[in-house]
Amino acid sequence: MRQALKEARRALERDEVPVGAVLVSAEGEILSRAHNAPISLCDPTAHAEILALREGARRLGNYRLPGTTLYVTLEPCPMCAGALIHARVKRLVFGAYDPRAGACGSLYRLVEDPRLNHRVEVKGGILAEEAAALLKEFFRRKRIS
Repeated sequence: MRQALKEARRALERDEVPVGAVLVSAEGEILSRAHNAPISLCDPTAHAEILALREGARRLGNYRLPGTTLYVTLEPCPMCAGALIHARVKRLVFGAYDPRAGACGSLYRLVEDPRLNHRVEVKGGILAEEAAALLKEFFRRKRIS
């Protein structure tokens, strides 16, 4: 999670919403790391989770990512939760809960829905205060400017 927080700080430096993600193999190897970049990439899907999954899949040469764990600083939105399911990610570990858009415990439990063909193990609230502090700083700066 500390590596994901480093990525979130990179996003903050680039004036993007500070969310960072790190994808780790079953053996503990970092496969990819990313931060939010929808503004700089002019891409509404360029969330940290999506970018990390894309790079991890490229690196493994497979769109399925079984046995992997995704660490992300903010609870994933419905789009990102859907991507985790499609990629067959085994485990999700996230920092701050997102009461406005969270799809992994706050608003929805998409990744744990038994009606879907894959479920993701979820652990939330890890280093949540640090992750939330970055988000608060970003939005404080936006209100000032």
